[in-house]
Amino acid sequence: MPINITMPALSPTMEEGNLAKWLVKEGDKVKSGDVIAEIETDKATMEVEAVDEGTVAKIVVPAGTDGVKVNALIAVLAADGEDVAAATKGGNGAAAPAPAAKAEAPAPAAPSAPAAAPAAAPAAAQPARAEGGARVFSSPLARRLAKDTGIDLSAVAGTGPHGRVVKKDVEAAVSGGAAKPAAAPAAGAAAPAAAPLAKGMSEDAVLKLFEPGSYELVPHDGMRKTIAKRLVESKQTIPHFYVSVDCELDALLALRAQLNAAAPEQGGKPVYKLSVNDMVIKALALALRDVPNANVSWTESNMVKHKHADVGVAVSIPGGLITPIIRQAELKSLSAISNEMKDLGQRAKDRKLKPEEYQGGTTAVSNMGMMGVKNFAAVVNSPHATILAVGAGEERVVVKNKQMVIANVMTVTLSTDHRCVDGALGAELLGAFKRYIENPMGMLV
Repeated sequence: MPINITMPALSPTMEEGNLAKWLVKEGDKVKSGDVIAEIETDKATMEVEAVDEGTVAKIVVPAGTDGVKVNALIAVLAADGEDVAAATKGGNGAAAPAPAAKAEAPAPAAPSAPAAAPAAAPAAAQPARAEGGARVFSSPLARRLAKDTGIDLSAVAGTGPHGRVVKKDVEAAVSGGAAKPAAAPAAGAAAPAAAPLAKGMSEDAVLKLFEPGSYELVPHDGMRKTIAKRLVESKQTIPHFYVSVDCELDALLALRAQLNAAAPEQGGKPVYKLSVNDMVIKALALALRDVPNANVSWTESNMVKHKHADVGVAVSIPGGLITPIIRQAELKSLSAISNEMKDLGQRAKDRKLKPEEYQGGTTAVSNMGMMGVKNFAAVVNSPHATILAVGAGEERVVVKNKQMVIANVMTVTLSTDHRCVDGALGAELLGAFKRYIENPMGMLV
């Protein structure tokens, strides 16, 4: 019988994803373990492997479809020896109850429209214009552009897969004047409510403040939506408390230079090259080891007290940021942390991280010192209870033994979840961190 291939859950929290690319086509034979597709989540692009052997009988959801729900049917596989045509028909029946793509979901049918028989209706994932013109399948960006420009999508000829209306079709309709304006809502009809921004102005209210043509609308991608949601949740639910301290860096910089100079070479390159950030990660991990009551997560019933310091490190990538995690950082050498961070950072920028490499963690580091930022306060990312914001190291005049001298100093600010890390505990943790930074030999023993 036909084998249904469904949208996999690539992480415990994943609800939907974008089907970025098919690496097989209808008629191709696949075996277990073959990579058949690439799925984009809010944080990464991941490969999907076939579980069963057979022939690709039908691709239900085409490449480029956004918002495909987890467990929705995306393709049908004919088992070995099974008739491909028969498998295709079997797949059609299976596709009906599983809405494959949120982004392709049509507008609700008029109340007078009868329910179509499942056998006669096209699969929900099929991005094509339905008979009678009642439904127009289009990309989210095309719908947004049509709304902004007053274009009626039913009058636009789609050039995307299976007649799907895409961005360039709407732009062509606008420039050519070929599409009629969308009908204005009838008098007295309830207009759909604008989706509110997080406790802010609606989009319509914002746009009214600006001259038409003086801006362009860039739709939010999955990453930006997730970042916005998580940060709003953090600020609404976590009572933040901030502690700052200045750390002298001269001893750390001298030790870093000495360790890098002593690095053995392999293939003409040093096997490691330590950065200040690598040493910050290690110092924070050791501080959490020394102050275990701060290495916690809050739940309504219990305090989750962690046995290891898993340090997330904020990495800026196009469109947002991601926080890969150095697991058990308190147990790792500086060279191991450095090499692991370089690998995670590169794969983060390539959007190739696995969910387990950026989900979880017990704390985080956000370093904007390389951007010249002197000091800032970061937002705690649940389930963490702390995050350390690291500013730039710079030469400052300090007083030592009643004498003014010049020292390299950086300001760090610890943001804490005040429900589980109060002021005194936060100060204790930051004091332990400062000791490791100013006496860095302690990180080597």
